[in-house]
Amino acid sequence: MQVADILKEKGERVVTTREATAVTEVAEILRDEQIGAVLVNTDEGAIAGIISERDIVRSIADRGAQTLDLSVADLMTRSVVTCTPETDTEELMNQMLSGHLRHLPVLEDGALVGLVSINDVVKNVLSELTWIRGALEDQVAKSAAWATDED
Repeated sequence: MQVADILKEKGERVVTTREATAVTEVAEILRDEQIGAVLVNTDEGAIAGIISERDIVRSIADRGAQTLDLSVADLMTRSVVTCTPETDTEELMNQMLSGHLRHLPVLEDGALVGLVSINDVVKNVLSELTWIRGALEDQVAKSAAWATDED
């Protein structure tokens, strides 16, 4: 399976914001959209960074209520790891686990085509395992029937 398969199920919609956006506004976006991260774009549409619930919570732990007066630029992660639609899900999982990443933008020829989360990957893997289990159970049932079939 590839990232493209995940995007077929999930869709390609990506919620974005700008660096000047207030942290309180991003928190509302995260809540309203029921997502864990928002991609930060430059005015030209390039990826400037990513801001997540985790970034906001860590800042609250470090700075307290001051966090609410900050902008996205103050908290976002600037070095964003990406993947492509052709990235294999096993490679994606390794990339996410080794980097402690929960969200990866998907780029195709430099253009943003989606955003995958660890949740999306888990759903995809569970779906694949369910399919494999069904196929194996079917094979076992056919083998058992064939073994007891007396011609």
